[in-house]
Amino acid sequence: MPKLPYSFYQQDHVTDLAMQLLGKQLFTLVDGKLTGGTIVETEAYNGIADKASHAYGGRFTPRTSTMYEAGGISYVYLCYGIHHLFNVVTAPKNTPHAVLIRGLMPTVGLETMLERRKMTSLAPRLTAGPGALAQALGINKALNAKDLLGEEIWIEDNGLIFSPEQIVASPRIGVDYAEDHALLPWRFYIKGNKYVSKPNA
Repeated sequence: MPKLPYSFYQQDHVTDLAMQLLGKQLFTLVDGKLTGGTIVETEAYNGIADKASHAYGGRFTPRTSTMYEAGGISYVYLCYGIHHLFNVVTAPKNTPHAVLIRGLMPTVGLETMLERRKMTSLAPRLTAGPGALAQALGINKALNAKDLLGEEIWIEDNGLIFSPEQIVASPRIGVDYAEDHALLPWRFYIKGNKYVSKPNA
């Protein structure tokens, strides 16, 4: 399956791109172990205009500098000092858009994922939620600012497309600090998929 090209990542409309990522295949090759699955939940972050974005108001720090690069690289950060979260940097250079990958239906490397998550049997909590999927895929800050057409972390297109009726748009999770922007329906997920984080409908 072909890796998504830079032209895909460098689209201007981050919400459209977040929906287009549903059904794409995310893979990592960490310590020689291939793991991956189908993206079933995303959240869009609209750069300097988005109160929920790390780059809101043009904030530029050592952490957020990755977001200002041209779309097609990873943005990995530590949330609450506990969970690593994986984001796709999108849009042209100096437009700090990003899409958080929140839910993954696991398809490749299940034994490795279970081991990383300290689980003994397959259950939705393996990869439902951004912290869980990052741990299962071996994603940490060592994978920050990586080329998404490289050999460590990448996204492929196998032609799977969901109809508009299968996609739910709802407010993002955990962004209450974003005031009115916390209510924007910029979280997208596949209706009824058990690997979507809670809450879902």
